Amino acid sequence: MIDIKLVRDEPDRVRASQLARGEDPGIVDAILAADERRRSSLGEFESLRAEQKSVSKDVGALMGRFQKAKKAGDPDAAELEAAAHHARTKAAHLSERVKGLEAMAAEAETELTALLRKVGNVIIDGVPVGGEDDYVVLETVGTPRDFAAEGFEPRDHLELGELLGAIDMERGAKVGGARFYYLTGVGALLELALLNMAMAQATAAGFTAMITPTLARPEVMVGAGFMDAHAEEVYRLEADDLYLTGTSEVALAGYHADEIIDLSTGPKRYAGWSACYRREAGSHGKDTRGIIRVHQFHKVEMFSYCRPEDAEAEHQRLLDWEREMLAKIEVPYRIIDTAAGDLGGPAARKFDCEAWVPTQGRYRELTSTSNCTTYQARRLNTRERDPNGSGTRTVATLNGTLGTTRWLVAILENHQQPDGSVRVPEALRPFLGLDVLKPL
Repeated sequence: MIDIKLVRDEPDRVRASQLARGEDPGIVDAILAADERRRSSLGEFESLRAEQKSVSKDVGALMGRFQKAKKAGDPDAAELEAAAHHARTKAAHLSERVKGLEAMAAEAETELTALLRKVGNVIIDGVPVGGEDDYVVLETVGTPRDFAAEGFEPRDHLELGELLGAIDMERGAKVGGARFYYLTGVGALLELALLNMAMAQATAAGFTAMITPTLARPEVMVGAGFMDAHAEEVYRLEADDLYLTGTSEVALAGYHADEIIDLSTGPKRYAGWSACYRREAGSHGKDTRGIIRVHQFHKVEMFSYCRPEDAEAEHQRLLDWEREMLAKIEVPYRIIDTAAGDLGGPAARKFDCEAWVPTQGRYRELTSTSNCTTYQARRLNTRERDPNGSGTRTVATLNGTLGTTRWLVAILENHQQPDGSVRVPEALRPFLGLDVLKPL
């Protein structure tokens, strides 16, 4: 959730971010109006509540004086009783007005929160404007193989997977339906090797290894920003009011919810290994062959908590760790700066790393890293002690992928040989125990 102070202080910056995302900038004015109603109601509420407390004290004092006067037969007792009655009537009237203003303030607060939740994170300067096709290529690494020059037509990853006894889509569909699969034999071992290599790299870099829950409560899903524009992508267990997560980012974002964490020695970094689930709503007809777009997969995800002023530098570190992993699997890839309209709500900037897929003749996303600044942590109430000594402040969160099931697509296709065997990248061999994957 964006900071209401940012909307008040820099409304034009928020409007510009909305325009860059292709969203309605008019929501900024609606937020400011709701904020004004909330502040006005709260101000009047506080003023009347103070008056109510004062009148209530007067009632007590007058009643005490009346009781004494009545006991002593004082002729002023009747006048004191009338004054106490008047004060009680005024206090009751003020109480009703205070309750009404409190309800108005609460209603305005609810409206304001709902409006703020509709606004994506304010983008960082330099993020490309536009939609899915308006990205900017920042770097291209490696050169795609010329299979024609090598004298053979490349097989796609599914054909290779079937030859190797590594992928079984038919039985996956029999058990789970479309977009489910089995990784079998060397396929299962290859995924485990890849993810173990990712976890080994992460822990060597100082990340704390985590195996995370894959079910999350609604408030954690909302806090992480996964129930806004893309709620239709999420599987829900209605009977339990729980959600299957599409990334361990959700669980890692919720790990320090409602906590004050210590960042005095640097970022807190976690590497989460989990199964991930996505409905792939709206993807009918897209990537129906193979394991590029599936409902269930495994992933190792980096997640970092850091100070807001360090977030952009931390983002570059996460990208460098992704580069390191991509170098280990020896595939051509490029890095793109994702356009504002293609960012998820929590991200202020996102870099995608896309590997070359020979049989498709194009680059496909393997990994991404997002700087969510204080957007998630504000929703989840994750703070640190302000280094300046003035209370607490919201921290920044970032995430980045080190390996997923989809990486098998790039490995199989880019390292295939004419006989259908696949050369194992050198860095992966110690984790797999094989140099070459051979057809059955």
